[in-house]
This record gives sequence, structure tokens and C-alpha cells, in this order.
Amino acid sequence: MTVKETIEKEILLNEKEAGVNTKRLRVLVVEDDVDIATALGDLLELWGYEVRVVHDGLEATKVALSYLPEVVLLDIDLPGMDGYQIAQWLGQDTQLSKTVRVAVTGYGQEEDRRRAQEAGFDYHFTKPVAPLVLQELLAHLQKCREQG
Repeated sequence: MTVKETIEKEILLNEKEAGVNTKRLRVLVVEDDVDIATALGDLLELWGYEVRVVHDGLEATKVALSYLPEVVLLDIDLPGMDGYQIAQWLGQDTQLSKTVRVAVTGYGQEEDRRRAQEAGFDYHFTKPVAPLVLQELLAHLQKCREQG
């Protein structure tokens, strides 16, 4: 067992003893910049979320079908399928239509926001996103999920 796995196991045991809901929010990060994707994935894991990271649109669809994320943090400018196409696809899939779609992109003009909304994004953030903003959104989504 790795050090990370040992720490995660200890955290889960402590949370169970304290009566904390241990079902972690499943988050899929779709970002073609490997360094950004890795850093974001590591940060989300540190915050206690279950995370998968992919680097292109086609891979995102494959992983989404097997992982069934509750939240997708999605770049727009991606190889394979762009973020708009992925957001639309998620909305049309019966298993994934309730997945919260969050654009995390360099495209921040009013037209970009309009296109994101039309594609089915629930939220739109322009890079760089302040970690506190992302943390508050995910905490809110986790709380909503727990309340039913």
C-alpha cells in the first residue's frame, strides 16, 4: 500500500468514526494541458474528491461512460471532440444527463459564454480559476447531492 493510499484509508476511517458521509463526489477533469490537468486532479484529490483525468475529447466520452462522473470540469479547446461537443453529448446520454458540466477554459468572451450555455454547460469559468471559487462550487454540489 502506498503512502497516499494509507493516508486516504486513515482519513476514511476517521470520517466513518465521526459519522461523516464518506461517499466522495466523482469528478472528471478533461484538460489537454497535462501539467494543468495533473495539478488540478491532485488538488481535487487533496480536497477529498474521487478524480479521473483525461486529455482529449474522445477519451473523455469513454471514461465518462464507465466512471459516471457527477461533475465534469471541461476545457473547450480539446483534440478529438471539443468541449462544446462533449457537453452536448453528456446532456443527451441517459446515464450522464444529470452530470454537472463546468467549463474551465481560456475562452471568456460573451459569445463564448453564450455558446457554452447553449451546449449545456451549467457553469463557465475563465482560466485561471481561483482555487477557492472551484472549491466552493464543488462543496456546494457535494452538499446538494447529500441533501437529495
